[in-house]
Amino acid sequence: MTEDERKRWRQRRQYSDEDLALANRILEEIKSGADSRKVIRANPLPGGRGFLAKHALVAAYREKVAQGEWEDDPVLLSKIRMKPIRTLSGVTTITVLTKPHPCPGECIFCPTEEGLPQSYLSDEPGARRGVEHAFDPYTQVASRLKALHEVGHPTDKVELLILGGSWTAYPASYREWFIRRCFEALNLQNPDDNQGEVSLTEVQKTNSQSRHRNVGLVIETRPDLINVNNLIEMRRQGVTKLQLGVQSMDDHVLELNQRGHSARQAEDAVRLVRAAGYKVVVHWMPNLLGATPQSDREDFARLWRKGGINPDELKIYPCQLLRNSELFVYWQRGEYKPYTEEALIDLLADIKPTVPRFCRINRVIRDIPSNHVVEGNRNTSLRQDVALEMKQRGTVCQCIRCREIRKGKIDDKELVLDNLVYQAGWAEEHFLSYNTQDDHIVGFLRLSLPEKEHFFPVEELRDAAIIREVHVYGQSIEVGGEGGGSAQHRGLGSNLIEKAAEIARSRGYRKLTVISAVGTREYYAARGFELGELYMVRELR
Repeated sequence: MTEDERKRWRQRRQYSDEDLALANRILEEIKSGADSRKVIRANPLPGGRGFLAKHALVAAYREKVAQGEWEDDPVLLSKIRMKPIRTLSGVTTITVLTKPHPCPGECIFCPTEEGLPQSYLSDEPGARRGVEHAFDPYTQVASRLKALHEVGHPTDKVELLILGGSWTAYPASYREWFIRRCFEALNLQNPDDNQGEVSLTEVQKTNSQSRHRNVGLVIETRPDLINVNNLIEMRRQGVTKLQLGVQSMDDHVLELNQRGHSARQAEDAVRLVRAAGYKVVVHWMPNLLGATPQSDREDFARLWRKGGINPDELKIYPCQLLRNSELFVYWQRGEYKPYTEEALIDLLADIKPTVPRFCRINRVIRDIPSNHVVEGNRNTSLRQDVALEMKQRGTVCQCIRCREIRKGKIDDKELVLDNLVYQAGWAEEHFLSYNTQDDHIVGFLRLSLPEKEHFFPVEELRDAAIIREVHVYGQSIEVGGEGGGSAQHRGLGSNLIEKAAEIARSRGYRKLTVISAVGTREYYAARGFELGELYMVRELR
């Protein structure tokens, strides 16, 4: 620990050298096998100042490692890190917010707050951090890297999530600059943006071997703002996943809420996005103006039609009545009635068991502070209550999130390889997954076999099967680190890739193409893929 770090350590909670000695004693006990929570509670800070925060234990641990007193111990670190669930999916996610910019949409449910991107509120956690950093991408990323490191999370594999509304509505020059600055923050280079003309390509090349590698880059936009040209641009910039605000598959409901696009446009956009190899996250909103719980049940089923949208991931955002939205005026006139919490739980408990095993439900409620909600559900912990309702009914959700292995230990000999085949858009999709005997998912690969008459118009995708995602679950650990029974770094990803190659070859495809993030290029290169202009490609012989 440097003197500056020691000073910050003391200032955060007025810690003394005595407190540091206490932290060291607690660490010794935890290292010997004692329960971390019990040890912390049994050793309060002197003077009635409460208990040592875990970030203080992490700082003390890092000092011991830096001084050579201890070897790096991922198992010990996992016991003292704060909020371990943040990296249980195998990567560390950092969210950044773009500056305010006009949105082409006029949705009546969307809140408007001056000084923020459309639909965001200043006291939402992600938006608050954006405001604190004046929407500067470099400082947003850098501050989160520092904060995550201080509480014990690995930051070598980072998924960047760029939020702020309709990304493709921003000027092209801003989009290019914003992504370059995010990469520069990961690379710890050019903090003042004063190095003249800087090539995004060179910055990405540096990141492919950086201490903080980008293993996923996500943007959000509207279905009616998707076209071939901006998908090619995003691929060049390193984007790997798109979040699309579909909201409803009912044209009448979309029109009533002034969404500005049709259900057909949403389906066409998703087809194009999937054909380009991107992962697809869909936002769906029950309780819109004109909807009922029963019509929402029917609408939800439309997402999973054969050859339809069939999203890889799903965010369920029940419409919430907010004072600074046009929908508030409809409510005042008696033309809109929000669902009660009970009705919403009943609806979600009905639809969650119908979600296919290839999809991950990321959210079932948006993280809007309850004080903004005028009427209707104010419960931001809705997911837990829905889970309780399903347990009482004896039903289960089989989505990826509900089956992730997380902290479970892995026995390779007991894993089962499954191949779930379904039709989505212009492709036959293969969801290859390793599962435990009790049906927890350990890792998966999304293989897309596009219809040859609908291939995306870039040469690298001609006659190519596409790997759209490879993901191995378990607590994220440093590259080269030992997993202590975790699924990571056990060769499961390599096995899935070889299975995908076998399927593609048997179906007559000449190439296997992967939509690689900048920071995973070396991983795929070691498995026979070569970097092309937009994708990584492996010839199938």
